Amino acid sequence: MDIARSGFSRGRIIVAVAALAGVALVVLAVAVFQPQKLFIDQEVNEALPGARLGGTTEGKGAAAQAAGQRSNEVKDAPASAGSKSKGEPSIQTLGAGTFTALAHPAHGRAELLELTDGKRFLRFEDFGVENGPDLRVYLAAAPSSADPAAFEESFIDLGALKGNVGDQNYEIPTGTSLEDYRSAVIWCRRFSVGFAVAPLE
Repeated sequence: MDIARSGFSRGRIIVAVAALAGVALVVLAVAVFQPQKLFIDQEVNEALPGARLGGTTEGKGAAAQAAGQRSNEVKDAPASAGSKSKGEPSIQTLGAGTFTALAHPAHGRAELLELTDGKRFLRFEDFGVENGPDLRVYLAAAPSSADPAAFEESFIDLGALKGNVGDQNYEIPTGTSLEDYRSAVIWCRRFSVGFAVAPLE
């Protein structure tokens, strides 16, 4: 009887240890892979950088919003202002392209914008990509048609993706030579996987 009880106790201990190990593996997998993000959208809706509230049009692209700003600036300009200052755009588009999927579905538009104060931004409009862990926004030297591994060879990390859905802005460091960067990339840093890419032409 004692031998039987001892064997039964050891069996229960083994089962308990195996169960705890299984739970630990599940917790670790969730922490590393974050599968829940595949089912959760994080939406943002940032205004055009430098845009005045009265001069923006919700749902329109940067070019349309900039045109609205220019129109308002001409109306508001004093009579003594020169014609050059009246016609100056407040936002200039330096390059743009449409997102295409790499490892995950994506849509929307990436735009390189420059304000009159010299600040430059990478802006996403009507943007959407499948969510994932540790997503970053890269300006990559490689063209959008390159093998995804090339995007990690030369790039500027503009920071964590603010949301996998919606309009958003990323300020580009002062002194960056934009001629050296040809693509906007959504990159999963944890697993070195490209989610989406847009050419900047």
